[in-house]
Amino acid sequence: MLTVAEVLDLVPQRPPFRFIDEILEIDEEHAVGQYTYRHDEFFYAGHFPARPITPGVILVETMAQSAHALLIYLLGLEKTALEIRKLTGAGTHVAGDFEREVLPGETVRARAEKVFWRGHKLKSKVELSLTDGTLVAHGTIGGFAAV
Repeated sequence: MLTVAEVLDLVPQRPPFRFIDEILEIDEEHAVGQYTYRHDEFFYAGHFPARPITPGVILVETMAQSAHALLIYLLGLEKTALEIRKLTGAGTHVAGDFEREVLPGETVRARAEKVFWRGHKLKSKVELSLTDGTLVAHGTIGGFAAV
């Protein structure tokens, strides 16, 4: 079984496109990642410069990275970290709704709950909330890992 630190290290995205600062919870059923959108993020300069907001695609990516952490954790029940590093992950579908904008400086928590897991394919119910529990976005995300 992988540790939280190992799972986070195996998430393939790196700055400036890593949108998980830490993993708060992870087990066979769910993962919760947390991220603070810093004022100097590369996308704010051109995304409504007079009143920057976090692009929806970045919010989806934050949820997807938490779901990917769950996928990695589940793979870790069967494989070593070295074996997991040799796999390529890919998204298969995203569906969701946005409830609120996210501003520079705000911290979010992305929760991914396993809907199904088989054949290295994961479908997750995802939610993105502010740390006070205010819902930002929700939906489903699917993906897989393969050689």
